[in-house]
Amino acid sequence: MASTRPIAIPDGVRASFSGRLLQPGDDGYEEARQLHNGMIDKHPGLIAQCQTNADVVDAINLGQEAGVEVAVRGGGHGVAGRAATEGGLMIDLSPMKGIYVDPVSRTVRAQPGLTWREFDRAAAVHGLATTGGVVSSTGIAGLTLGGGIGWLMGKHGLTVDNLLSAEVVTAAGDVVTASNDEHPELFWALRGGGGNFGVVSSFEYRAHPVREVLAGPMVHPLREASAALAFHREFTESVPDELTVGAALLHAPDGSGAKVAALVPCHCGDRATADADVKSLRAFGTPIVDLVQPMPYPTVNTLLDDVSPKGVLNYWKSGFLTGLSDAAVAILVEAFERVPSTMTGIFLDHVHGAATRVDASATAFPHRQDAFSILVLAQWTSPADTEANIAWARETFEMLRPHMTDRRYTNFLSADDATYVRQGYGANYERLVQVKRRYDPNNVFRLNHNIDPAA
Repeated sequence: MASTRPIAIPDGVRASFSGRLLQPGDDGYEEARQLHNGMIDKHPGLIAQCQTNADVVDAINLGQEAGVEVAVRGGGHGVAGRAATEGGLMIDLSPMKGIYVDPVSRTVRAQPGLTWREFDRAAAVHGLATTGGVVSSTGIAGLTLGGGIGWLMGKHGLTVDNLLSAEVVTAAGDVVTASNDEHPELFWALRGGGGNFGVVSSFEYRAHPVREVLAGPMVHPLREASAALAFHREFTESVPDELTVGAALLHAPDGSGAKVAALVPCHCGDRATADADVKSLRAFGTPIVDLVQPMPYPTVNTLLDDVSPKGVLNYWKSGFLTGLSDAAVAILVEAFERVPSTMTGIFLDHVHGAATRVDASATAFPHRQDAFSILVLAQWTSPADTEANIAWARETFEMLRPHMTDRRYTNFLSADDATYVRQGYGANYERLVQVKRRYDPNNVFRLNHNIDPAA
């Protein structure tokens, strides 16, 4: 940190800035620069903790005038670490946590510093919900801009399918509203194109009446893992929209380190129908524990919180399987049997229903096929174990490659996945380049899964 040169703050900006401007050595700087992924250790020359649009405009202008790299941080994870910069300017939106729920129009206006825990809590007061992440500490901004796989996607679509408008501060310092009626190309691009086009200072979402769900893990011993994943494949072939089922290979949360397989349903429909729809899942195998029960919707988004603690070392590999074949299942189970860390898990999201009934070109998010999204999530605590854990994740992913499509979910891409960015945007990439050229021709916002305007 001692070698990091502070970025000078003009007197006018310092006098009017509503938030905090933190330079190396200032109180609060060390805490503010740290990201969720403990592998990321960068030291910005300035952290601009914004509270208003005016702060965001000043920060963008300051970064460009200083000629430094600009990073944008929301309220959540960002495993790739693109929310931080070494020596440049970090625009920190985490203090921006305003939220307004309109129960009559069933809409929610929310600022980018919010996590899904905070969003869900505010919406639940009115019995409403929007498709959010499966870990409550996920930020609403990053998840939304990257697509938004979540528990309600079968019935209510991805997060981007529920976005009605967004307020955006552009590289030129203009504040614009993007919607189907205003700046429609920008609005299209924001729904899956990431933070490439400006700083989104607020989101407007459609919300749905979802007060209670039937959800919880069915936990099986590892010896039943192959059968459990095969059952998951067959069971999800005919699930209704209201039922989304995830699967995972992970370690028991009781501290024993025991390897287990979990099937996790979330049914957002009528209770009587829900019980019938999950009956065969609950009857499968000899579960160690059955925790499926009615619960408030916000609770389901906390079920996996323990598997994603802040500050530990993370390395992810992800993609979409062509199918959950017996061969793919065998690779997953064998790899998990020799996993080097008790914090590591392999997770499968089943994309189906309403999320797949949107044309691939209707939003920038192109992955609209019924599919299994797979995440190999390696986590550990000691830097001495870094090489072994990264090697395991890469080897596991390479073994799965013959069973993968050429598509990627950008929200899960790691720092070394830059060569796969086009797979994240698919056939929409060239159209995204055109939008990028209009709103950020100089690629000011390049610390992301970047769409190069010079492509």
